[in-house]
Amino acid sequence: MPDEVSAETVDASAPAKRSSRLRLLALAAFFVGSLAIAKLTGLSDAIDVETIRRWMDAAGPLGFVGFVVAFAVGELMHVPGVVFVGAASVAYGNVLGSLAAYLGALASITASFYVVRTIGGQPLGEVQRPVVRKILARLDEHPIATIAILRFIFWMAPALNYGLAMSKVRFRDYFIGSALGLVIPIPLVVVFFDWVMSVDVGAWLTALF
Repeated sequence: MPDEVSAETVDASAPAKRSSRLRLLALAAFFVGSLAIAKLTGLSDAIDVETIRRWMDAAGPLGFVGFVVAFAVGELMHVPGVVFVGAASVAYGNVLGSLAAYLGALASITASFYVVRTIGGQPLGEVQRPVVRKILARLDEHPIATIAILRFIFWMAPALNYGLAMSKVRFRDYFIGSALGLVIPIPLVVVFFDWVMSVDVGAWLTALF
């Protein structure tokens, strides 16, 4: 009887494992495909801080909303998030730039979560290896605090977005933890960009040396 139950369990899990592999292959295809499109079309090279700033200025009041949407889409197309944060700083200054960059970052990590989870599922939640389970245990026990710390350290790193989306973490915890973890780094980067754009580098270097 136990052998029969074991065999039934193996048979039942086989389709699930096959489905998980197929979804991971689909996710890999999406990642490689989007990267190839960004490179072949020149999108990842053409989009920079100044390009985004000019577009935001030309769009007028709609530029703010368009920026948030572009941030979310751009991250999926492998445009570094720091480019959008820098553009927000240059276009809007410290206060409004921080708000635009923060909202754009939240839109970006939200889009990444849903795209990755929809395509790839939650395979990390099924991993039984002790080392992986130990790492994921903290995420299971204290999801918001763990994600907040990870966001504070790694910011919007695509690998972090993908890893969290493929875990068992709930979107609510993912979003709250990310919102808390990004609330300090984003404004700091905006202020840094504003300082870089305003400083006379030549004079600063002359005074320094």
